[in-house]
Amino acid sequence: MASNNQSNQGGGKSNRGFASMDPQRQREIASEGGRAAHEKGTAHEFTSEEAREAGRKGGQARSQANRARQSSDSGNSGSSNSPMNR
Repeated sequence: MASNNQSNQGGGKSNRGFASMDPQRQREIASEGGRAAHEKGTAHEFTSEEAREAGRKGGQARSQANRARQSSDSGNSGSSNSPMNR
């Protein structure tokens, strides 16, 4: 069955979509969206208090994830991070 769309069967990258664009072009598009939202009046501007709270929550989530990862790694005695395996 023939198709007019290029397929990704050959292992090549698709040239469709935002993620496949040049990083500079991605920034331009994102910037346009931000400017439009500000002009329309729908853009959210964080207060310093909101930004502080968001940073605190992010730090807590990161800390919890690190603790969870460390506790699962400590039970693995065959870890390549062990000084005896170096």
